[in-house]
Amino acid sequence: MDVNQLVVLSAFFGTIFALIFTNQRPASIFALAVLGLMVTQQLSFDDVLQNLTNKGLITLVLLLLVSGAIDKTALIKRLGRKLVTASFSASYWRLFMLTFFSSALLNNTAIVASLIGPVKQNQYHPPSRLLIPLSYAAILGGTVTLIGTSTNLIVDSFLQEHGHPGFGFWDFTLYGLVAGLSCGVLMYFVSPLLPSIASRKSDYRAYIVEAEVESNSELIGKTVEENHLRNLPELFLVEVVREGQLITPVSPDLIILEGDKLIFSGNVQKLDNLSHIRGLTTFAEADGILRENITEVIVANRAQVIGQTIKALGFRALFDAAVVAIRRDGSQLSGKLGEIKLQAGDFLLLAAGPDFHSRQNLSKNFFILSEQKISRPLNNRQEWITLGGFLAVVGLAAAEIISLGIGLLFFAALLIAGKVTSDGELKRNLPLNLIVVIVGALSLATALENSGVIGITTAQLMPYLSDTNWFVALAVVYIATLLLTEFVTNNAAAALMFPFAYGVVEIIGAPLMPFALAVAFAASASFVSPYGYQTNLLVFNAANYRFKDFIKIGLPISLTYSTIVLVLLNLTYF
Repeated sequence: MDVNQLVVLSAFFGTIFALIFTNQRPASIFALAVLGLMVTQQLSFDDVLQNLTNKGLITLVLLLLVSGAIDKTALIKRLGRKLVTASFSASYWRLFMLTFFSSALLNNTAIVASLIGPVKQNQYHPPSRLLIPLSYAAILGGTVTLIGTSTNLIVDSFLQEHGHPGFGFWDFTLYGLVAGLSCGVLMYFVSPLLPSIASRKSDYRAYIVEAEVESNSELIGKTVEENHLRNLPELFLVEVVREGQLITPVSPDLIILEGDKLIFSGNVQKLDNLSHIRGLTTFAEADGILRENITEVIVANRAQVIGQTIKALGFRALFDAAVVAIRRDGSQLSGKLGEIKLQAGDFLLLAAGPDFHSRQNLSKNFFILSEQKISRPLNNRQEWITLGGFLAVVGLAAAEIISLGIGLLFFAALLIAGKVTSDGELKRNLPLNLIVVIVGALSLATALENSGVIGITTAQLMPYLSDTNWFVALAVVYIATLLLTEFVTNNAAAALMFPFAYGVVEIIGAPLMPFALAVAFAASASFVSPYGYQTNLLVFNAANYRFKDFIKIGLPISLTYSTIVLVLLNLTYF
């Protein structure tokens, strides 16, 4: 090997070492690798630019950008409240099926993030009995279609980089459905191995929030339990005010009536979970000023508002702001929000109007602490635009009428025109870290090929692999990717292993497609470690699991999943 090849190999193995043994972000590691290769002239600027304009990468970025708008819809949140029942079997299968099939089309990390709250808040089963199945269902569902997980689209971008037309929308479906549903059944039977861990107390600061039951509310005539008001993420129904009378504690059998004021305590950033309940209006919405940006203030010690209620003050007119929620350290607040007498040191969350910061009386009454963001629900028209438009794009792409990238581009324009999102929000949601990882991995692969490292490796392996059975070579590529994905991220594992899978294909003359599928499926198969896949990490932190909890459940799932995928690939292609 010459000096150039040694430099490229050093960059490659240094990247793997850094991904496994350091806590640096993958984006930082890949960026440093690319910069090092450019400084040593193993990569040109044109090489990096060409990888930046990769068609598969652009499609992935567009998909992630529009997924932020889809996350605003009420569908998953509404279903999430109704998932968990007294029956563990019913709860498990509801959770698995919803997560599995929705993850086939939507961002599986966002699905898990949306459902963690309802699972943690349920009154029937320890969350630790359901959260690992939630994560695994999302991983398995993501393997069913091309757009189910970013891993599939990364491998698709590598295929296109090598002159292949890329995956079809349904190329993953046979293997993903059979392996996913089989693992779902197995996971149900091994679920007694899951630990029963008591829920940890959340570290957020609890505000109280008031919401009124309107005449058209879906809650009227049903009990608190039937309305699943005890399953709201990080929001607790603590009181009900009915005709001036305070009902506390709130019984699960209490029937909700029109005009009831529901008093919740909890994390105000989860306020959008109330907004998705039809006919339930928060105090700030009733005041006509609830916005995405809210300002946290504290009542000053000599404020003129001390001792007065929000209602008596005419707070909206006085400050051009509506009170979203109140918190008082060391005290349990009770009653209607508008009738609480303010005290020095009270924390208020305010939905501020355009004149709020210019009011002369502001500094005399409050110290401004910070600004926070809460999600606004979409109206019915925006819901239809978002869900209908996305399903139309997926359907047209699946039928090969238009390409997925073009469909997503027009869909993004439709979301902006329908005011579901804005160009500013799309810019903020741009997945820069993921772009750096993919461009870095593509560039590293380019350097490996341009320097001749792949060619030398191919030549040295030729005597050993030329007469090798195709399926044996496929299994070796799959297992190597599977082991790597447990130590590094799924995206990095796919990006690092594809060039070598491509080299093996050239040596033995096998078809490329089964090897590309093997890399994609293996890179997503992170069941044994909580660190290999982002959904595992989410539930790992949410339920206070230990590493061994993933090993006990993940090993049989990983073995079953891998066996089914490899057998089906062998039957289909060899």
